[in-house]
Amino acid sequence: MKTSDFYYELPPELIAQTPAQPRDAARMLVYDRATGKTEDRIFRDFPSYLRPNDVLVVNETRVIPARLLGIKEGSGIPVEVLLLKRLDAHRWETLVKPGRRLREGAEVTFGEGRLRGVIGQTTSAGGRIVTFTYEGVFEAVLDALGQMPLPPYIHERLEDPTQYQTVYAKQVGSAAAPTAGLHFTPELLQSIRDRGINIVPVLLHVGLGTFRPVKAERVEDHTMHEEYYMVTEDAARQINRARESGGRIVCIGTTSVRTLETVADDTGVVHPGAGMTSIFIKPGVRFKATDVLLTNFHLPESTLLMLVSAFIGREQALALYEEAVRKRYRFFSFGDCTLLL
Repeated sequence: MKTSDFYYELPPELIAQTPAQPRDAARMLVYDRATGKTEDRIFRDFPSYLRPNDVLVVNETRVIPARLLGIKEGSGIPVEVLLLKRLDAHRWETLVKPGRRLREGAEVTFGEGRLRGVIGQTTSAGGRIVTFTYEGVFEAVLDALGQMPLPPYIHERLEDPTQYQTVYAKQVGSAAAPTAGLHFTPELLQSIRDRGINIVPVLLHVGLGTFRPVKAERVEDHTMHEEYYMVTEDAARQINRARESGGRIVCIGTTSVRTLETVADDTGVVHPGAGMTSIFIKPGVRFKATDVLLTNFHLPESTLLMLVSAFIGREQALALYEEAVRKRYRFFSFGDCTLLL
C-alpha cells in the first residue's frame, strides 16, 4: 500500500482550534458497517447506541505538561523539549528543537535554573535522551514549568489545561490526549452506568509516535514508536464477560483499540498484561476484540486513518471523511467525532 492512498483534502478552516462547549455538544457522524448508512447526531446522543451487556473501554491515561521551554547555556538560543517517555529518575526520551544546534553534551536551563538538562544521544526514532537535574520532586517541577503539549495544528492558546484531559484521566504519563474521550462529561458517563453498562479502564500512555507523520512511501515500511500499555485482570475479566454474554466491546479512541488488540488472542479473548506495544493496525489486519469504535477525525496519511480504514475499509473511510468535509464537521484533536458501528 502507498501512504498516498490515505490522502484526502481538508480545508484548513475545518481544523478545530478550541474544544466544543460543553464537551458533549460536539457533532457525531455515525456510520453503520452493516448497512453503509450514515447519520448526523450530537455526541450526547451516544448512549442511545449502546445495548445491554455492551462494555465501554476507555483509556485512563493522563497527559503531563510535557512541553518545556528553555535556553541553551552559553548562547541563549531558545530551546523546546517535549518529554516522550521516562527512562529512569533523571533520564527521558524527548524531542528537541532546534535539534541540529543541540549537540550531545549541550546544557539547557528551564525556569531560571530550577530545572537543568543535558542533551544526550540520538534515539533510533530520531528523538534525544535528556538527563535532568533538579531539587525536590520532578512532577512538582514539571507542573510549575511545563505546558500542555498541544498538537502543532492548534494555534490558539488553551486557557484551561483541563480541556485537554478526559474527565476520567488518572494515570500520569501521556504526551498527548486520547482525544475521543474528551467528549465525555461526568453526567454522560453516569447516564451510561445507569443503563447497566460497565465502563472499563485500560491504559496506554500516548507517545508522539502515534501522531507522527508517515514518511515512508510504502505503508509497510513505517515503524511505530513503542508505547506503554496495561490491562488489569479485572479489566480483562469484565471485557471477556461482556463478550460471553452477547455484548459488544465498544472502544473509546484508537488508543483503546491498540491496547485491546495487543493483548487479545485469535479467539478474541483479552488477557491481562503490561509492557510496550508498537502494534500498527492497517488494512489487512483482522480485529480480534473491537466491535464498535468511537474516534475523532484524523490527519491525512496518518497511522490513525489507516486504523480506521482497517476497521471499515479504505474506500469507505475516505468516503466518510469526504462527507464530513462536505458537512463542515470539525477535525482533529478538538474536533467532532465519528461512531463506527
